[in-house]
Amino acid sequence: MNILITGGAGFIGSHIADALVLRGHTVRIFDNLDPQVHPGGNPPSYLNPRAEFIKGDVRDRAALHKALDGINAVFHHAAAVGVGQSQYKVEHYTDVNIRGTAVLMDILANEPHAVRKVVVASSMSSYGEGEYVCVRCGTVKGAMRRAADLEKGDWENYCPGCHGRLTVAATREEARRTPNSIYSIAKMAQEDIVLNIGLTYGIPSVALRYFNVYGPRQSLSNPYTGVSAIFMTRIKCGNRPVVYEDGGQSRDFVSVDDVVAANLLALEKSGADYKALNIGCGVPTPIRVVAETLARLHGRPDIEPQITGTCRKGDIRHCYADLTRARKLLGYTPAVNFEEGMKRLIEWARTADANDHFDAAAKELSDKGLA
Repeated sequence: MNILITGGAGFIGSHIADALVLRGHTVRIFDNLDPQVHPGGNPPSYLNPRAEFIKGDVRDRAALHKALDGINAVFHHAAAVGVGQSQYKVEHYTDVNIRGTAVLMDILANEPHAVRKVVVASSMSSYGEGEYVCVRCGTVKGAMRRAADLEKGDWENYCPGCHGRLTVAATREEARRTPNSIYSIAKMAQEDIVLNIGLTYGIPSVALRYFNVYGPRQSLSNPYTGVSAIFMTRIKCGNRPVVYEDGGQSRDFVSVDDVVAANLLALEKSGADYKALNIGCGVPTPIRVVAETLARLHGRPDIEPQITGTCRKGDIRHCYADLTRARKLLGYTPAVNFEEGMKRLIEWARTADANDHFDAAAKELSDKGLA
């Protein structure tokens, strides 16, 4: 097949390109080389030489239309990434993520094309808080935490019905989505636009709701990228990883290798067409443990995380994936455990450039009243 990857020079997209090339597909990468992700403004050295590269922006209809010429499948990964930053760069995140996706699907709705599958990179962030179990109310969707609780250092989530204690549960795709940032709103819109237009015009489309993806090629100079890369950069530079709240908040960390496998399954199988699926590892890991594990595996157990005892506006407490649907419809099973995945990230980080801009990014959040 002839396959287009928007945002294909990035962390996840470039790995998908490698896998597709190995399977004999013809791959075209379309990427604007955003300087926040690619500081030099040039295609990264790891980009597959057997893939065609086109520098372009998904908001440029003419350029994107040209890139779609002869394409049979699209992996849509072009997006501005960063939850905190999206809260003060509202127009930019909305423009790139929502309008960029709208341009893609408008072309497919109105112009002749050969596209037979669209896979869009969606996000667990659209859930907001994950699902929990209350002894009185049963399964409940976590709500935004109360300011009064946070101010006294009570970080946990309480039942929105009876305000009783909750036990964390795996979050299902059916859970009500309550996005709490412009980034998560935009990712939800990306998903909905692709699935809606795909269903309307009979273009098989799949939305993969990524949980916390980590691994080689994750930018070590972008302070708005995933927390594992931010921690890795701090440790490599000899600085303590900064962990908000008490470090007990948890996320579902999934290796980029497993995410690539899920994308290939979505391309090759029809069981998930017109649906959204969770893609994670199905295990919650406390953020403090991520920092401690990276330091230990990097040979710097002396670099302990700095637990701030403070919070950022909009942060959630817990969310991890229920993988039942992905297993049933795609046969997806994560293969890389947390420790092995972190070793792969560290191996990459040893030779990658790392510039620690965390303090400047944290100051921006504080100046904007978000931390």
